[in-house]
Amino acid sequence: MSGNRRKAFLVSAALIGGAMLMTACQDSDATTDTGAAPGSSASAPAGSPAPASKQGKGADATGKGTAAGSGAATGNGGQKPVGQVCGAGDIAWSTKSESQAGGYILITAKAKPGITCYLPAALPTVAFGSDGTEAGPAEQSVGKQIKLSGSTAAYAGVNPKTTKENGGKELDSIIVAVGNNDPDPVSLPVGTITVDRPVVTNWHTSPKDAVPVR
Repeated sequence: MSGNRRKAFLVSAALIGGAMLMTACQDSDATTDTGAAPGSSASAPAGSPAPASKQGKGADATGKGTAAGSGAATGNGGQKPVGQVCGAGDIAWSTKSESQAGGYILITAKAKPGITCYLPAALPTVAFGSDGTEAGPAEQSVGKQIKLSGSTAAYAGVNPKTTKENGGKELDSIIVAVGNNDPDPVSLPVGTITVDRPVVTNWHTSPKDAVPVR
């Protein structure tokens, strides 16, 4: 995605999220499970398997592609289901304010019932405000792909303010997407936060590993 298209995506997502949350409020230390945006679904980046929620008739009840053309050939006339990339609409989301490392936001992602999908080995896309300020990487290396199914959860930590100086934007929500090509990012309430040069971790299977230390 080019720089201009990436910026337009984030700004559009932030504006949509802001409209969704005009009447929402939340204590900064409360845990909130918002699910995904109503009616949302997502598609994978070009060349990748479609998200579980986009499989249509080619998917079984578990969200795994099973119809002809949706898997890898096994050599005996059958097909082996391939892992489906998660989209924001496949995930039940929640956020929680944590005090460790100076304070950060813990994002928790679980697959919705009946869906099995994979979070790619890449940073989650997290944006703030009407100008689409995007969180940079809090880690120097990319994490591992994570399979979401059932009660399995993935965690990412967001530090909204890494600068020591006073100032920044006062906001009460974040925009989260599974990669830059996810067309249906979700807006998650986080309480009032100050945003200035934010960073986000990779996805982790343990919340202890998702502390954004930089």
